[in-house]
Amino acid sequence: QVQLVESGGGLVQAGGSLRLSCAASGSILSINAMGWHRQAPGKQRELVARIGTSGTIKTADSVKGRFTISRDNAKNTVSLQMNSLKPEDTAVYYCNANTIAGGDYWGQGTQVTVSS
Repeated sequence: QVQLVESGGGLVQAGGSLRLSCAASGSILSINAMGWHRQAPGKQRELVARIGTSGTIKTADSVKGRFTISRDNAKNTVSLQMNSLKPEDTAVYYCNANTIAGGDYWGQGTQVTVSS
């Protein structure tokens, strides 16, 4: 089992920045990729960015050049630096971890609201 706890959401004006963090605990040695997804009201959950243990990164086209994912394997954390935020970035952001055994774990979510 892996537990994920997010922090760092909030309200920000368009053009501003926020940094999300996620701390993993439990069976951390089994974790493979970690990442961030988001879900806006009335929309499906979508991948924002993902990073593997070797540092391989996948980023959604909608946030490329604005969001940066990073990972600290020693501290078992993954972070998402979000710059130049837009109202359409408003969503609940979820931390995600995949394990070597195929497990899929989610945090409780943190609200990000970008006002115009």
